[in-house]
Amino acid sequence: MEFQKLTSPSLRELFVRQLVDMILSGNLAVGEQLPPERELAETMQVSRAVVNGGIAELARKGFLLVKPRVGAFVADYRYNGTIETFTAIMNYNGGRFRDAEIRSILELRVALDILAVQLQIPRVTDAEVEVLREKTEGIRAAKSDAEAAECAFAFQHELAIQSENTLLPLIFSSFKVPVHTLWLRFCALYGAGALYENTYTLWDRIRARDIDGAVAWINRSVEDSISGDRSIYY
Repeated sequence: MEFQKLTSPSLRELFVRQLVDMILSGNLAVGEQLPPERELAETMQVSRAVVNGGIAELARKGFLLVKPRVGAFVADYRYNGTIETFTAIMNYNGGRFRDAEIRSILELRVALDILAVQLQIPRVTDAEVEVLREKTEGIRAAKSDAEAAECAFAFQHELAIQSENTLLPLIFSSFKVPVHTLWLRFCALYGAGALYENTYTLWDRIRARDIDGAVAWINRSVEDSISGDRSIYY
């Protein structure tokens, strides 16, 4: 067995992390200008190279807008962000999401799940329905909330694969960490049995080839997690 070398965050990584936290927490507002690089370096006790490299990285991720000979300004990452911006948001505050991020993730999940069932149900075979049933039963047999959440992802990812849209499984995979985190919170609040019930109901609609019923259940169950009896907001 080969072990990898352990490394600690570089000063530039720590610089970037601190500024991202300040931006996402609102301590640095959109449009606010950062102090000059020399002043930042002195205040944070790092080299100007660290500051310069960190600012360049933050600009690439959509958090800062750099105006030559003027300075660096906090940008609205909704307009300038990339997948790296998304990752930074998901990692903010140790992965403990704010209500806005939770709502955004759940709303996007509704759109993706609905697209998946609309593509999958008209062409699904009995064998594929059985594969989804096995994924569903894995949730009930799970010995921990983490295992239940992993099985729920396996169901969702299989559904995306069965849709035969080549990009959907990749998109589902890119959302695995934040969605897994929210499922864990759901299980902690309401039990893995509730996660099983939600998934089983969707599977049952798929088994019946009921597109409208599947879409209605996706909307209902996710809305319940946003503002209903099974809200997962902090």
